[in-house]
Amino acid sequence: MKSLIQNSLDEHLRVAQAFVGDVATVENIERAARLIADSIKAGGKVLTCGNGGSLCDATHFAEELTGRFRDSRGPLPAMAINDPAHITCTTNDYSFEKIFSRVVEALGRPGDVLCGFSTSGTSKNVVEAARVAREKGMKVVGFTRAGNNPLAALSDAVIAVPHEGYSDRIQEMHITAVHIIIEAVEQLVK
Repeated sequence: MKSLIQNSLDEHLRVAQAFVGDVATVENIERAARLIADSIKAGGKVLTCGNGGSLCDATHFAEELTGRFRDSRGPLPAMAINDPAHITCTTNDYSFEKIFSRVVEALGRPGDVLCGFSTSGTSKNVVEAARVAREKGMKVVGFTRAGNNPLAALSDAVIAVPHEGYSDRIQEMHITAVHIIIEAVEQLVK
């Protein structure tokens, strides 16, 4: 058991070092924070989406913006697309591929930001939401793995983790980036 734990911690450190060591990581985290802050300052909002653990990260992102991260401040406009009634209705009436894009169609406005989480970058429903967001004049921040993938191609800022293994290590870096982005957004919207 001790070796399993140590191996897992060692792998986490290797992925974190590769993520931090990539100069594009800092640039894209800053770009994402500025896109979000500029949108909020202009009266826009942030929509977030993802599947499974990525939906949990997307939800955490939105609730930290509307709630509180480190310091007391007013709520910032954000919403995770995670309503079970909407998801089951849309899946039943259209397809699972449309569960996020239908909300983007309904609520997204030019200048808003969609934060899409997909560790593979190929989740059809997240990619479809990003495509619709671009059509509506929204900005897209893609949280994914490094390399060419459909989500990265549709994104204005790509939080790309250089890891080919299991998605949990990618999600660990995504949540770290989320926390940094929120901290930066709080500073930028003061």
